[in-house]
Amino acid sequence: MTVPVLLVRDDREYLVAPGEEFGTDLGVLDVPEDVEPGTTLETHLGTEFRVRRLRGPDLFHHFERTGAPMVPRDIGLVIGETGISTGDRVLDAGTGTGVLAALMARAGADVVTYERDSEFAEVARENMVLGGVEDRVDVRAGDVTDDLGSLTEESFDVLTLDTGDAPSIVASAADLLIEGGFLGVYSPFVESTRDVVTAAREAGLSNVRTRETIQREMDFDERGSRPSTAPVGHTGYLTIARNE
Repeated sequence: MTVPVLLVRDDREYLVAPGEEFGTDLGVLDVPEDVEPGTTLETHLGTEFRVRRLRGPDLFHHFERTGAPMVPRDIGLVIGETGISTGDRVLDAGTGTGVLAALMARAGADVVTYERDSEFAEVARENMVLGGVEDRVDVRAGDVTDDLGSLTEESFDVLTLDTGDAPSIVASAADLLIEGGFLGVYSPFVESTRDVVTAAREAGLSNVRTRETIQREMDFDERGSRPSTAPVGHTGYLTIARNE
């Protein structure tokens, strides 16, 4: 698959493949096979578009979705809190759209990710190609709990979970993780988060802590500056623990 690029003009952004003919109400243009990010392309009506390379944050907006993906700020917390980097091996469950798996791979990790729905798993594989990380992400269709016996022999640096049965998987975290490895569990609900915390403590993990992820945008106008009056930007709860 040819790696696509973004065509950007003002607040418009289009994902296109090199060699493709692209048309909007602003005109039609041919995207060269050898198109380079940073160049400008012009439609037959004379409208200019800038070519931009697809970067990690863009994946959230352009991956084909099979559900609500983890938002970039929460992914940033996962990567920052667990220190995911080049050479790490990550076990992930609850692939969904695959944004988390792709961004962990772009940070340099090799990721094994499980998705129960086989059709969703196939979409995630296509998204990994779009994200340029198909060689670093192994998308497996199935329930990770069915493979826990064999997975405990592999030793992972990080275990990330975004799935309803996370507490039952956390119970095996000490066997799945290397010494000093990290657990990161995301949940939109506080009830399941409490179960995760209990499971992590019972599994003998240390430094178990949970944060609610909230973000407020700022409004700036002629009257002054203040946080937006839009609804509070709650997305979920992130629990981090360590195997030591």
